[in-house]
Amino acid sequence: MRRWIIADAHVGQRPGDAEEMAALVRSAPGAGVGEIVYLGDAFQYLIGMEKLWTEAVRTVLAAWDAVRSADVRIVLVEGNRDFFLDHVDLAGRRDLSRLTYDFMAGDRRFRCVHGDRVNQRDLNYRFWRAVSKSFASRLGMQAIPRPLARRIVAGMEARLATTNRRFRYVKPVEALQREARRAWAEGVDVLLWGHFHTPWETSGEDGKLAMVVPAWLETGTVFMVEPDGSWRLEASGAREGTPEA
Repeated sequence: MRRWIIADAHVGQRPGDAEEMAALVRSAPGAGVGEIVYLGDAFQYLIGMEKLWTEAVRTVLAAWDAVRSADVRIVLVEGNRDFFLDHVDLAGRRDLSRLTYDFMAGDRRFRCVHGDRVNQRDLNYRFWRAVSKSFASRLGMQAIPRPLARRIVAGMEARLATTNRRFRYVKPVEALQREARRAWAEGVDVLLWGHFHTPWETSGEDGKLAMVVPAWLETGTVFMVEPDGSWRLEASGAREGTPEA
């Protein structure tokens, strides 16, 4: 099948971006796309519990519902702005959620990972990630009223956004290369990250590749994978400016 891979859309951060994303999603069946993979951070923040969904989230979820009824799969790779994607409220609105997603296209094995966990030196972020995605946080979000939960999550998400700025905008090249070699050794041909927003790539023997997919937030870029394993970057709509990731 043909796939679209969308990195770091951060829908809900700009006026009109939810409608633009919904239009892109709804165009998938006509473009022959059978699967849309979000490479983490599809929204400004996405929590699996329905009571915490913003209007931007609901707008895009309605588009997911429409294309899933036309046999287009929706796959979510968990990013640093994604929380409790396995919750029952979200389970019926997507087909799969994973920290790592592998698929075959032609004779090439692709691996999709958000990339926020690549740099193990970022101890501050690792701590906040563990706290925000813990079982205790899940129970707390389920128990507290909707308005309070939204305020807490917004503050928590803002905190997470600032913890790893230094590591995001100056790419951890050695860590990325190490992760690439590890994936290639496991039989992966193309390793894809999001998170870092701007393009970067490294290559190995026999056509092995690892690359950062440009953020949809700024560029409107979609990474398209054809059934034979060939791929290309396509612009689905321009973005202006460079907001914080």
